[in-house]
Amino acid sequence: MDILTNLAFSNYIQWSGIATISFLFLTILAFFLGWGIRFRLVGITAFMAVLTGGLFGLGLGLFTRTEIPGAVRFSRVYDNGANQVVIAVPAAITESELEATLKQAATDYFSYGRTAQGGDNNLTIRARVLIHPEPGLSEPLYIGQVKRSLGMRQDENPQIEINQQSLAKLSQNQRSE
Repeated sequence: MDILTNLAFSNYIQWSGIATISFLFLTILAFFLGWGIRFRLVGITAFMAVLTGGLFGLGLGLFTRTEIPGAVRFSRVYDNGANQVVIAVPAAITESELEATLKQAATDYFSYGRTAQGGDNNLTIRARVLIHPEPGLSEPLYIGQVKRSLGMRQDENPQIEINQQSLAKLSQNQRSE
């Protein structure tokens, strides 16, 4: 699957703009020459202008992802749509990677549409791994969390908590496997 990048989307906007201007010149030419399709060309030009404007507006807000250096890939396993998210991280994560990953998740999952439930005005993102203490048994192990404001996009000091006991249990579990 081809991932839509900022550069590719800009190219779509550029070509849509070129097509809009081309249809505008063709419409003006049709009016001067009295072609029978001149009013259809007005509709096509107006549609292309709306389409180009919509693509441009979408391009302004679509790609606002900040990358935190050192963050590892994670996946969202729970999201109540309001103020709680749980992400799954790889079991081989280090403490510095966990901190960077929690910061990355805090920026990725911020949205003005989230609302606080239960009083505090914070988005809480918890990181977990699955450990296997026995064959056929999986246990979620929460190794850290980050709390950030729901009201400000640029929260300068999210509260990151790393559970050292869980990290020790994780490394002990990896050695025993």
